[in-house]
Amino acid sequence: MKAGGFFLYICTMEKEHQIFGIRAIIEAIQAGATVDKVYIQKEASSELMKDLMKVMKRGNINFSYVPVEKLNRLTPNNHQGAVATISPISFFDLESLIESVVENGKKPLFLILDQISDARNFGAIIRTAECTGVNGIIVQKAGSAPVNGDTVKTSAGAVFNIPICKVEHIKDAIFLLQASGIKTVAATEKTDITIYDIALNEPVAIIMGSEDRGVNPSVLKIVDEKAKLPMFGTIGSLNVSVACGAFLYEAVRQRS
Repeated sequence: MKAGGFFLYICTMEKEHQIFGIRAIIEAIQAGATVDKVYIQKEASSELMKDLMKVMKRGNINFSYVPVEKLNRLTPNNHQGAVATISPISFFDLESLIESVVENGKKPLFLILDQISDARNFGAIIRTAECTGVNGIIVQKAGSAPVNGDTVKTSAGAVFNIPICKVEHIKDAIFLLQASGIKTVAATEKTDITIYDIALNEPVAIIMGSEDRGVNPSVLKIVDEKAKLPMFGTIGSLNVSVACGAFLYEAVRQRS
């Protein structure tokens, strides 16, 4: 593939596309490719790398600094200190999606993932969300798991059947949903109310937190309601994808 006089090297692994090489990544971003994330070698400081940083910042592209060993694991090719992943899906605009769901007369059911970082958990959640009739999944650009080969495989292809929206900040998405008449419910252990005491048979968005810290405290301050799952064993928490399934199927039960 050739763009702007330079060759764009793409390595395909299952349904995940990787671009390696600084100039190739620059051209992909400028060409409008759906770049999910860019991995930059720590302490890399060439002039071309500075150009890449400028392009990424202008395009609001998610990136992180990693050791060269990480890049070498991503690709055996000459990456020049930069590897990018291209999402196999296109992301939806949240405001347009909300309008579409409401206008179609549906009782909205959205799912917000507050920085779920594990691709397999992300894929499992997408699969359950598709099976339970979720109208859209909302993730934050920074800190969220990428849509990569692991995500696609774990979702059993459901990632291609459900709208996914990327937003700058989870709190802005919550404010937009609330302004649209959609109640926000956070899954958290920091409450005495269980999921069975919350009304989910109305327009609602369920918020699931990250694997290590749960829903961000700043997010908990602005949600409409908080709920937890009752726990009777000696272990105090569930895997986030399992907990998400329990919340979504309670919504299904109430809406049936």
